[in-house]
Amino acid sequence: MDWTVKQRFDIEPFLKQLVSEARALPVSGKVADYIPALARVNPEQVGLALATVDGKLYCAGNATVGFSIQSLSKIFGLVMAMNRAGDSLWQRVHMEPSGLPFNSIVQLDYEHGIPRNPFINAGAILIADVLVSHYSASRQALISFIRQLAGCEQIFADDDVFQSERQHGSRNAAMAYLMKSFGNIEADVEKVLAHYFYQCSVNMSCKQLASSLTFLANRGVQPLTEKVVCSRRDAHRVNAILSTSGMYDQSGEFAFTVGLPAKSGVGGGIVAIVPGYGVICAWSPRLNNFGNSCLGMHMITGIAEQLGLSVY
Repeated sequence: MDWTVKQRFDIEPFLKQLVSEARALPVSGKVADYIPALARVNPEQVGLALATVDGKLYCAGNATVGFSIQSLSKIFGLVMAMNRAGDSLWQRVHMEPSGLPFNSIVQLDYEHGIPRNPFINAGAILIADVLVSHYSASRQALISFIRQLAGCEQIFADDDVFQSERQHGSRNAAMAYLMKSFGNIEADVEKVLAHYFYQCSVNMSCKQLASSLTFLANRGVQPLTEKVVCSRRDAHRVNAILSTSGMYDQSGEFAFTVGLPAKSGVGGGIVAIVPGYGVICAWSPRLNNFGNSCLGMHMITGIAEQLGLSVY
C-alpha cells in the first residue's frame, strides 16, 4: 500500500477493530511479576495509537491510559547520550544483537564489560552512566526531554514502580558493578542505577509515546515543532539497532514477520517506527515468553500487514 493509499485509508475504525479483535482472543501470557508494582496492573487493558509525520493521531482502546514504559525509555536515553557523547559512545557500547537474555551477566563478563547494544539492560545502564556523567541533574534532564517530545508537562516517573525497581534490582546492580570493574562505568554506581530505575519507571500512554517518537520516522526532526531532535544519521542508527535488538530475543522473528524497527518493554508497551510515515504504539500488560506484549504483537502485526508498512 503506497503513501497516497495510506492517506485515504480510514485508519481509526481499523484500529478500533484491531483492539476489539485483540480483546476477543484467548487469554495468553502473563504480566511481569518480578517487579511487584507491575504485577498489580490490570491485565485486561488494551491500547493502540498511531501518530503520522503529517501530524495526524489516531487512538483506540485504552490509548490514553498511562503505564510503566520500562525498556521503551531506553530509546530516549540513547538519543540523549548520542547527542552528548557523539561517536565516542560506540567505543563503550556496541551495536550487535546479543543472542542471549537481555540481563545476561555471562556475556558481559566475557566481553570485558562492553555491552553488546544499548537496548539490553547492561547497555542501558551504560547509557545511564553517560547521562549521569554529562548532566548535573540527569533524571530531570531526561523527564524534561520526554515532556518536550510529547508536548505534555504532566509526565512523571511512578514512585511505586521506582521503589519496586530499586528493591528488586540486584541483577542490574551486579552488571553495573561488573562494568565498573572493567572501567566502563565512570560515575558513582548507585547514582547510575538510580537514574536507570527512574527512567524505567516513567509513566506514559500509547498516545504520548507515539507522538513523542515521531522524530525517528522523520529523519530526526519532530514533525509538529520542526525541532531537530537528533541528526539524520543518528535517527538511522537508532532505527537500525531497534531492528536488530529492540524486541529482546524475538527481534529476528519480529523483523522477519513485521519488518519494522521496534522496541518493547515489560510494562506491556511496544513502539514500532515506520520511517517516512509514523509511529505505532500498542499496549497490553500480558507478556509472552520473550517479554513482549502478546496482544501488542498481534495488533502491530495487523497494522503492518494491512498498510504494507514493512521497511524490507
